[in-house]
Amino acid sequence: MAPLPQRARGASLDPGNRFSRREIVFDGDELDHEALDEGAPDRTEVYRDTSRSVISRNASPDVPFDLSLNPYRGCEHGCSYCYARPTHEYLGLSAGLDFERKVFAKLDAAHQLERTLAASTWVPKHVALSGVTDPYQPIERRLGITRACLEVLATHRQPVSIITKNALVLRDLDLIGELATFGAVRVALSVTTLDEALRRRLEPRTSTAVNRLRTVRTLADVGVPVSVMVAPVIPGLNDHEIPSILEAAAAAGAQRADWTLLRLPGAVASVFVTWLEEQVPMRAGRVLARLREAHRGALTDARFGHRMRGEGPYVQQLSAIFAVHRRRVGLDRPSAPLDGSHFRVPGRSEQVGLFDGGGR
Repeated sequence: MAPLPQRARGASLDPGNRFSRREIVFDGDELDHEALDEGAPDRTEVYRDTSRSVISRNASPDVPFDLSLNPYRGCEHGCSYCYARPTHEYLGLSAGLDFERKVFAKLDAAHQLERTLAASTWVPKHVALSGVTDPYQPIERRLGITRACLEVLATHRQPVSIITKNALVLRDLDLIGELATFGAVRVALSVTTLDEALRRRLEPRTSTAVNRLRTVRTLADVGVPVSVMVAPVIPGLNDHEIPSILEAAAAAGAQRADWTLLRLPGAVASVFVTWLEEQVPMRAGRVLARLREAHRGALTDARFGHRMRGEGPYVQQLSAIFAVHRRRVGLDRPSAPLDGSHFRVPGRSEQVGLFDGGGR
C-alpha cells in the first residue's frame, strides 16, 4: 500500500461541482474552526446549518425507512467511497475534501425534533438516525447534537434505528437502553474490513473494527438489538473478508447481518478512483473491472433495485457466499421490529402508537 493519505483525509482532491462553476469561499466568521485532533494541521470547519426541518422523507424502495434524522451535513470520517458526498454539491461545495472538512451542524435539531414529535399530525413511524452522514462522526463528541436528539426520542419513546461506524454511540447507552425497554430502538454497526491497515486508508477517521465489534458486544449484553452491515462490499478489495467479518459479528453478539455493493454516484467515482490509484494501485484495475461487470459496463447504476446490489454472475456469486456464511453463523434472523405503541407526548393525555410492531 501507499503511505497514509496526507492529514488523514479520505479524499485527495476537490472535483468540480456539477451545478456551478463558482467556488464558495467562507470568510471564517462562522461557528467553529478547530482542529479535529490536537495539533492536526488540517482543520475541520464547522458551520451552522439553518435548515427549517430536521426530518427528511425518503421515497426510495432500496432502503427500509421513509423518514430520517440527519444532525449533520458532511462527514469527518472521510470514507473515500461515501455515496453521500454529492449532497455537498447542493451547498455549492465539492464532493471531495470539502465534504470532509466543511461540516454543517444543525444546532437546533433537538428543538425542531421536539416540535415535530409534539405535533398533532405526527404518527410514530420508524425514523432512521441517520440516512446520509454518520450521526456519531468525531465532531459529535464536542457538539452533542445527536445525543440531544436521542434525549427527545427517548422522552417520546419514538421508534428509531441507528447506523454508525463509530464506537462513540456507546456514550449514549443510557438513552439507547431506555428506548430498548420499550422495543423502540435497534442499532447497526457498519464493518467494512477487519484489516486495520486498509481501514486507516479507506475510512481514516472511523473507529477501528476491533472497537466497532466491542460496541456490538456491549450493546448486545444490555439487550439492545444490534446488527452488522458489511458495507460497502468492494470487489477485489474486501469481498474476500465476508466470512471472517460475519464470524466476528456473530461472536460479538450481533443478531443479523446485511450487505450492500459499492456505489459510486456522481463525483464519488472520481474521488474513489483517485483513492484507488494512489493507495492500492496494483488492485485498482481489478476493482474497477468487477464493478463494471456488476453494473452493465458502468461504474455505477442508479436504477432502483439495482444500485445497492448490482447484477450478473459476480454479484450472484457474492450473494450466495454471503447467504451461506450468514446462515452458518446464525445472522440470518429477521430485523428486530420497532414498537411505536408506547409513543407519548408529555402533557398530552391521549397517546397514539402505530407501526413497526406497535399498535394501540
